[in-house]
Amino acid sequence: MPTHKTPQASGFTGHHERPFHGHALLGRGRLAEILLWRDKKLSAAIVGGFSFVWFLFEVVEYNLVPLLCHILIAIMLILFVWYNAAGLITWNIPEIYYFEIPESTFAYLYNKLNWFLMKFYDISTGKDLTLFFLTISGLWIVSAIGNLFNTLNLIYLLFVCMMSLPAMYERYEEEVNYLAFRGNQDVRRLFRTLDSKFLNKIPRGPVKPKYK
Repeated sequence: MPTHKTPQASGFTGHHERPFHGHALLGRGRLAEILLWRDKKLSAAIVGGFSFVWFLFEVVEYNLVPLLCHILIAIMLILFVWYNAAGLITWNIPEIYYFEIPESTFAYLYNKLNWFLMKFYDISTGKDLTLFFLTISGLWIVSAIGNLFNTLNLIYLLFVCMMSLPAMYERYEEEVNYLAFRGNQDVRRLFRTLDSKFLNKIPRGPVKPKYK
């Protein structure tokens, strides 16, 4: 039986020549370990927990406000029992720092939000028309997909993709890279045609010189 060999093309390298370092690309942190299922128990627990929340909202038709109130009531009861039973049983008294959100979390979100705003501004100015129209097309496709699902189902679908696609890509990297390379070549060819026939004819404002 003949063995299958992935065709090689100019600019494309195989799996053995260019290994996928998913852990490094995802930041080498706890998030990377979860998305790549390095800690299978934690990843499965997160998927199970998120699926349970989706089940409550979508199947049982639980409302958000009652659910949040019931969760807070449960936490308060647990803390009450824990704190008052700590003197009778050899338990450590719960400390407030267990529940504090690290300042680094807010700094990370702040930096990511600023990066998104700057990137959005750069794309919206039309400096790169190809990227501009690709972004417009992508947003339109996402909006069309969003009309097919309610918000909760769409969020759950994105979550499932986020938890499954990185691990699947790491496993089937060579095949995905080849398909992505071929698709990228086709898209570039299409946009070269559009650029030569349409985009170059769009009038653009004067480019201001950059001073050092």
